[in-house]
Amino acid sequence: MATFFAQAPALNPNRAQIKGVVCGVRVEAINDPLMPAIRYMDKLVDELAKGKAMEKILRQ
Repeated sequence: MATFFAQAPALNPNRAQIKGVVCGVRVEAINDPLMPAIRYMDKLVDELAKGKAMEKILRQ
């Protein structure tokens, strides 16, 4: 996962605005810098799986 995120061309700059519990873990309480990125991706996949439109998820 570290390699995936290190090689990603660009991450959404607003990803840090995601707060609360993602996959049972409070994002604000995570100390490891890689884990929030993984949890943000989990949240995106969960919302897409529920049928939400990408525009609504990203709140453009």
